[in-house]
Amino acid sequence: MIEVENVNTPGRTTRVNAAKYADMLSAFEAALPRQSPGLTQAETKEAVKPHLSDELFPGGKTCGWWAKTVQLDLEAKGKLLREPTKPLRWHWK
Repeated sequence: MIEVENVNTPGRTTRVNAAKYADMLSAFEAALPRQSPGLTQAETKEAVKPHLSDELFPGGKTCGWWAKTVQLDLEAKGKLLREPTKPLRWHWK
């Protein structure tokens, strides 16, 4: 298990599966752009799918929840930047 943060609830942590977190983090590193305009949540979900382990995410199931979890954690740690657009977009800081 690994502790993750949530930018929307500062100071609170949650424990999640470390292997799934690491796999999704690796997918984020491969899929998310380094500069603006970034990707929307829906675009991110689709962009990470090809980079995920079939063992951990068979058929891409639950990848949306994990993508959001990793995004919120990275944002809380100051590694992702949220663009003030509609819809919201994220990219590496």
